[in-house]
Amino acid sequence: MDKEIYERLNNVFRDIFDDETIEVNANTTSSDIEDWDSLEHINLIVAIEQEFGMKFNMNEVTTMKNVGEMVEIIKSRMN
Repeated sequence: MDKEIYERLNNVFRDIFDDETIEVNANTTSSDIEDWDSLEHINLIVAIEQEFGMKFNMNEVTTMKNVGEMVEIIKSRMN
């Protein structure tokens, strides 16, 4: 399941940041992607919610430290 989630996230990240070279992994953070600022973070969260048909709560959005934590939340919602 993780591989499928990462593939889908890669597509979302590539679309939001308009960069086909992006490959996210569990340790990817905003400092790893040049254009990932607070505004793009909001766009990214909305796009991920749409992709996976779920909603993050505000606490999750503000406390996620990396893509791995995002994947764990997504997995918990898919079960």
